[in-house]
Amino acid sequence: MPESISQASKKPSILLVEDYAPNILVATLFLEQFGYTCDVAKNGREALEMIEHSRENYIVVLMDVQMHELNGFETTKIIREQEDAKSLARLPIIGMTAHALAGDRERCIEAGMDDYISKPFDPMELKEKLASYSKKYEALFQKKEKDNLLNITN
Repeated sequence: MPESISQASKKPSILLVEDYAPNILVATLFLEQFGYTCDVAKNGREALEMIEHSRENYIVVLMDVQMHELNGFETTKIIREQEDAKSLARLPIIGMTAHALAGDRERCIEAGMDDYISKPFDPMELKEKLASYSKKYEALFQKKEKDNLLNITN
């Protein structure tokens, strides 16, 4: 079953899809330091389940590309197919790989991911990437709140 690091807070939430415990520990520590809450899925199947039930809670998915059961590329493909089939807003996905080989970024983008970061990641690079998605999420959230208020008053 997926682990919840924190769901009680109103802080922006990240879905971390990672199967290696030391990477989970390091990433969640940094995410919390950056002011985010974090849910963890240990494989693509868990990620799909969590997204199905809590999609609106996540500003971004950090997706390991190599996992057992269902890898990050396959998981991303399924997420994008579901978005198309159900006319859902695109959930940003940042691919993570330990290989850092030439062409990894391109493979992530071709698979439907929005961005890429190599592991071990530079904390400041991760912080900057997440901040850009957080700003987009906040703007969208404020627009939805404004639209909801207009609907109530009309």
